This record gives sequence, C-alpha cells and structure tokens, in this order.
Amino acid sequence: MTRLVVGLGNPGPEYEWTPHNLGFHALDELARRHRLIFETPAALGPQFASLPARIARDTRRDALLVKPVTYMNRSGVAIAPLARALAVPPEQILVVYDDLDLPPGALRLRPHGGTGGHNGVRSMSESLGLDTFPRLRIGIGRPRTDAARHVLTQLEGAARTDAEITVAHAADALDAWLDTGDLPSVMTRFHSRWKDLGTQET
Repeated sequence: MTRLVVGLGNPGPEYEWTPHNLGFHALDELARRHRLIFETPAALGPQFASLPARIARDTRRDALLVKPVTYMNRSGVAIAPLARALAVPPEQILVVYDDLDLPPGALRLRPHGGTGGHNGVRSMSESLGLDTFPRLRIGIGRPRTDAARHVLTQLEGAARTDAEITVAHAADALDAWLDTGDLPSVMTRFHSRWKDLGTQET
C-alpha cells in the first residue's frame, strides 16, 4: 500500500529557510539521504500532470514524498486528489509541519489531532474531509510579538544551524516510520530520544 509523507511549506526563494518551511526541509533531507529526486506529478502518470506539487518516489518503501506548491493555505488542494486517486487511507498520510506551540528543536509525533491554528493543516483537513492523519510537528517557538512575521522570517546564524539539526532529527523519525510502519513504536522511541537531547514537550 502506498504511503504519503507530506511536507508543508511555501514555494519560492523568499520562503526558503523560514520556520514555516521546515516541513519542506524535512522531506528534502529524507530525499537527500536516499538519493530521491523531486519531480513534477506527471512522472506518476498523465492523470496527475496538473497536480500542484513536487513528488519524490521511494519505490523501495512504496512511499511518495509530497511537497505542495500551492502556498501553505491551500496545501490540501494538492494532497486530497492524490490520496483519493491512489486510495491512500488517512492513517498512511504523515504530515510534517512547523508548530508555534512547541519550543524550537522539539518534535512531537501524533496519530491524529486538530489544526493547532496551522493553516496548512486546516487546508489538509478540509480537503480530505477528516483530521485522522498522523502528523509530525516541528517546534519553532511562539514569539512575544507578531507570530505571522515570525514564521516568514529567514533563519540565520545559530537559529539556522539549530533548525538544520532539528530537520535531521525529523528525517530520522520519518525514516523510522517508513521502515517499520509502526507509529506507536516510533513515537515511543523518538520522544525518549528528544528528551535525552534536552528538548521540551508540551
């Protein structure tokens, strides 16, 4: 059964290393490790040619890494048609995205949940008609001032380095899920690891 790993973010260089794009970067790191290439959806067949996404095929683990190019607020427009066409059940769609309510460096894996105020997740839930898909949240911390500005500000210096480390940890968790398909064991294993690394959980 095909699985989908969906990274949420915004296309374009002006958003490249903003906190809102860490979902994209987790997929980029996963693709780099396994020498996967992001292609246009037409590579899956002509019926997918108009799908607004970039897709990398992990044939060994029967999975697709998917990055919507619709901008964050319309992410579900790219995912729902693909999931329906391939008959992917919601529990096999793992979504990776940034989370203001987790501190920087923290990661939280859950089998389902609400939107948490995240517009990309809201779009996914609305387009799929459900919210029972697993999700990997990457903490970016909530600023005291303008959250909208925070998520779209380029990360630089130590903040960029820390984000790259966190992205690598997120890719580790994605690898474990793709290898085993056992979400509870991955949750247990990696939550313990993040605590050992000194991260916080909420």
